[in-house]
Amino acid sequence: MTEIAISAARSQLGDLVRRAAHGRETIALTDHGHVAALLVSPQVIEDYEDALAIADYRRRKAEGTLEPGIPMAEVRRRLGLEQR
Repeated sequence: MTEIAISAARSQLGDLVRRAAHGRETIALTDHGHVAALLVSPQVIEDYEDALAIADYRRRKAEGTLEPGIPMAEVRRRLGLEQR
């Protein structure tokens, strides 16, 4: 993770955002030496959210607390994907 002071980041914001967005680099913006905010790629956040959802699913499965699912045929019908 790259750290940069907010005061220094002002003049480099476009470059820092591109580095985070395209290079999947996390940029920590510091204020008086303390991390105040992070610039991260939306894809990184989506990956974390996916991993969290999978971990939650596995936990509920292990606990036996999963709700019944919807059969694939019903999903296809609701989405209008029925094959004719």
